[in-house]
Amino acid sequence: MKITLSLLLILLSFSRVKCESMESLQTAVQKKPGETLSLSCRGSGFTFSSYHMHWIRQPAGKPLEWMGYVYYDASGHNYAKSFQGRIEITRDNSNSMVYLKLSGVTVEDSAVYYCARDTQ
Repeated sequence: MKITLSLLLILLSFSRVKCESMESLQTAVQKKPGETLSLSCRGSGFTFSSYHMHWIRQPAGKPLEWMGYVYYDASGHNYAKSFQGRIEITRDNSNSMVYLKLSGVTVEDSAVYYCARDTQ
């Protein structure tokens, strides 16, 4: 059985800066159960290294689910309890990139995945 993981990256921010954007390096990903999902996202139009970066997902027909974030300076992270032990969020400020790794995927991980900039 294959799991289809759709990826859509947008910037969720209440800022008035109109040129901010997030760019997906993947559009649709297929994984088999037990494999590791790896996603990446590039920010532009804002000072990337000044903001915590989050990953959020939305399974079909369900509400948004916050997964976790990485600190602005990459010195630490905070993950939702439901993902602890199988999630890793990292970043590369020199390239304005944020990454998500989710191991041991199952059918329940089928969702649209978003990266988002912190509002402050």
